[in-house]
Amino acid sequence: MDMSIVIVSWNTCAILRDCLRSVYEQLEDLACEVIVVDNASKDDSVAMVKREFPEVHVIENTDNRGFAGANNQGMAIAQGRYVLLLNSHTIVLDDALPKTVAFADAHPEAAVIGCRVLNADRTLQASCFMFPSVLNMLLSASYLYKLFPKSRFFGRERMTWWDKNDAREVEVISGCFMLVRQDAMKQVGLMDDSFFMYAEETDWCYRFRKAGWKNMYTPDGSIIHLGGQSTRLVPASMTVQLRLSILKFMRKHQSLVSCLTARLLVALFFLLRVPVWLALWAMVPKKRAVSRTKLSGYAKGAVKVLSPW
Repeated sequence: MDMSIVIVSWNTCAILRDCLRSVYEQLEDLACEVIVVDNASKDDSVAMVKREFPEVHVIENTDNRGFAGANNQGMAIAQGRYVLLLNSHTIVLDDALPKTVAFADAHPEAAVIGCRVLNADRTLQASCFMFPSVLNMLLSASYLYKLFPKSRFFGRERMTWWDKNDAREVEVISGCFMLVRQDAMKQVGLMDDSFFMYAEETDWCYRFRKAGWKNMYTPDGSIIHLGGQSTRLVPASMTVQLRLSILKFMRKHQSLVSCLTARLLVALFFLLRVPVWLALWAMVPKKRAVSRTKLSGYAKGAVKVLSPW
């Protein structure tokens, strides 16, 4: 079997349907299996998959196992030479599946391969990153990469200076589309499921690189990524979770000094936003619901970061 496609789903029934349709339209001659791992969705996701895509293998969780945990369940039964981790809120375009497999076959040194990722309006979406570091976290939190997107310094963490038109080795591939070599997985292991959400692919890419493999990007195929369709229901807590997951990566892989510095930076990131949202809550009645959610999220985030591990 050429490829096993693992899709984690959580309350995205309509988008999951579109994703699966695009997958089967793009397979061409690939021998492929599709595995959907449902994280205890409360919508019609599981019933829809069983009804409309009976060939799909469905794993039904009774609780939310998180992104890494659910993907690990799918990968544990995957039979393909490659395993593709594909977000449920994606649409596969441009023969991306056979093209990415062909690229992987031509680059046996690559453990992870990513493709071009687009927003709904077909503009380019960030999908390759540098590993977290104190400098990269500082630049990312400053948002200066938005003011100077072509700067190799300010845009280094998100690689905003790069037009993504050429194939190259990168540090981190986005988890929305990760083609992973089965042989590399057998050597390095599955994702670290202690990362409930965010940074799990960063940790995995770091472990592959440390074991001597390459992580590569190819522009040959494209997908549309409708980012945040699951997490938009709880945006404040997801912002906090993102920063906490990055700190978890730092604690696992960086020095104590770097980890402590990163904690202070993240705490500052949260604390500087508390008075802003407090002022909006007090001065703009129409935004009180949003302001309250943001204020609560950032305040709780600061407490978590400054509390003992």
